[in-house]
Amino acid sequence: MAFDLVLFGGTGDLTWRKLMPALFQAFRHGKLPAGGRILAVARDERSDDDYRAYIRDKFSGVEEAKQPSDEEYARFASLLHYRRMDLAQPEHYQGLKGWIDERGADTVVLFLATSPHLFPVICDQLGQAGLNAPHMRVVLEKPLGHDLASAQEINRVVRAAFREEQALRIDHYLGKPAVQNLMALRFGNALFEPLWRRESIANIQITLAESIGVGTRGDFYDRTGALRDMIQNHALQLLTILAMEPPSSNDADAIRDEKLKVLRSLKPFTRESIARDVVRGQYKAGTIDGRAVPGYLDEVKVPAGSRCETYVALRTEVQNWRWAGVPFLLRTGKRLPGRDAQIVVNFRPVPHPIFSGATRANKLVIKLQPEDGLELHLLAAKGAMAGEVLTPVFLDLDFEKTFASERVGGYERLLLDALAGRLNLFVRSDEQEQAWRWVEPILDAWAEDTVGPRPYVAGSWGPPAASALVARDGCVWAEEE
Repeated sequence: MAFDLVLFGGTGDLTWRKLMPALFQAFRHGKLPAGGRILAVARDERSDDDYRAYIRDKFSGVEEAKQPSDEEYARFASLLHYRRMDLAQPEHYQGLKGWIDERGADTVVLFLATSPHLFPVICDQLGQAGLNAPHMRVVLEKPLGHDLASAQEINRVVRAAFREEQALRIDHYLGKPAVQNLMALRFGNALFEPLWRRESIANIQITLAESIGVGTRGDFYDRTGALRDMIQNHALQLLTILAMEPPSSNDADAIRDEKLKVLRSLKPFTRESIARDVVRGQYKAGTIDGRAVPGYLDEVKVPAGSRCETYVALRTEVQNWRWAGVPFLLRTGKRLPGRDAQIVVNFRPVPHPIFSGATRANKLVIKLQPEDGLELHLLAAKGAMAGEVLTPVFLDLDFEKTFASERVGGYERLLLDALAGRLNLFVRSDEQEQAWRWVEPILDAWAEDTVGPRPYVAGSWGPPAASALVARDGCVWAEEE
């Protein structure tokens, strides 16, 4: 399959930090279709060779196992091309169309790795230039808007140029192998389905923790915040996969229809429930891995007195027959003790315990990062008095070891899916807009709030109020057990 992959924002952070390493790994693994070209477009003047040297230098920052040898890079670099474009100039799009038409590739993917405020002008110009033929697809990187109205405007412009099935809204969490195994766990096995409901599950926790701060991106992050950056997209996408009904098939729209039903079933927020069920925080100076780190207000480019949240914990429910009354507990934050993304499904305790030590209930831990795997926590007999005392044990499945030679990263998987036209892992516009519709009352309430986020010490697990939030349901966060 001959393809052309065009990267708008070809010299930007996302391209050299994520997309090029992912494309190289696909090339190294023999998964990148033969006969392809990768074209980077940006504002400055460069030759193809200049750009290839630029990307070669950027690979020095990639983890050692994923760095190319000189021979490998020489072969990969033969795919790379560069073109200067002013994204506001129609004639530059006509020039791009000529470059694409001269070869007539089977598939053309236009990846918008630019600031989202440029999405409307790029899509409008692509449509006017005829760069929206049926064999062409556009990929839009998050964040897609900063609220419901801006997301709807982006979708309006995109729909004016491309059909829904041509517009791929990317969420790199959906490309993670552990997320794919979450789908397989639920819909490829009969073991858990009878238990996957309110009668057996006490609560579900989703944690997306980072130990890093905002670094040099303080100005960008201050306009975004943790709710927009992580909850509205990544956390809600994970929640939909956990809570959705079994789809009728593995077809993309069958899956996305069920995810949309979950989003529409989420308990809506009111001013009263926001005050009770949502905690926002902002890190102050502390210690991470034995190293002193500054507070958010002392980070580079963060405005003085900012009330931007770097931490969010919230409680919600899915209001349907399967999940009624089950708390879904979501949290994310920066400057937490470690880089830890996981889902914990806490099952209800046995209805009548007859063993000592049987106070702990079973739980399923789905690890997304840094490890990738599953842990099933059980109780087992220990010692000579086996019939009387139970102790916790767990079964551990490490996907990294089990599938070591077959694992692909999130962006690698999503880029290959975009080239192949597989839409299962991309977010549909109605999903995206419904997610904004659900979080918007929180944003509105915070805009009027004069108190601001609660402080928490860098290196801690967030404000104490987050522990109080889950305690009302008689549970604790995973690290507090």
